[in-house]
Amino acid sequence: MKFGHLIKKRRSVKKFRLDKKPDWRKILRALNAARFIPAAGNQYNIKWILIREESIIEQLGQASQQPFVGKASYVVACVSDPSVLVRSYGEVGERYTAQQAGASIENFLLALTEQGLATTWVGHFYEDMVKGLLGVDDKMIVEAIFPIGIAAANASSKEPRKTPLDSIMFFDKWGNKYMDPKVLPSRHDT
Repeated sequence: MKFGHLIKKRRSVKKFRLDKKPDWRKILRALNAARFIPAAGNQYNIKWILIREESIIEQLGQASQQPFVGKASYVVACVSDPSVLVRSYGEVGERYTAQQAGASIENFLLALTEQGLATTWVGHFYEDMVKGLLGVDDKMIVEAIFPIGIAAANASSKEPRKTPLDSIMFFDKWGNKYMDPKVLPSRHDT
């Protein structure tokens, strides 16, 4: 699948088929794709947990207060360790950790989409409860959880409304919505 098509095809899905489980190997392939990101100081500090146990998945649904999470075939948790980058970069290491988590998660989401699997990014949950269920150390951050399945036939297939490009970008300075043609390099300058 071409990249432009892939990023437009990705959807947040909360309704999964209950009669068919996805192939767990596809999830592993998506997790492998999550590793290929820019990492501050080449220090990848993101970890992933693939949850298969139904009772834990049900409890994750309760921890997130979102029942659809508890009905997924699998759930994946993304966990970061900010201490790794804080040791190297001081306080700004926390920001780098969040940036790395976001980049890694996006690769993961796109790889799931490419393989025909469905999920949604869940960031609302009781973190202490999730950490307890998954045995995650208190110093770590649970960045998000992802219920994974095969999209149900009645899952939304309409394209979500996206913000137009001209409303999110500026030229040269904040608030400048128009490019000055005098500033563009000529063919002879390049």
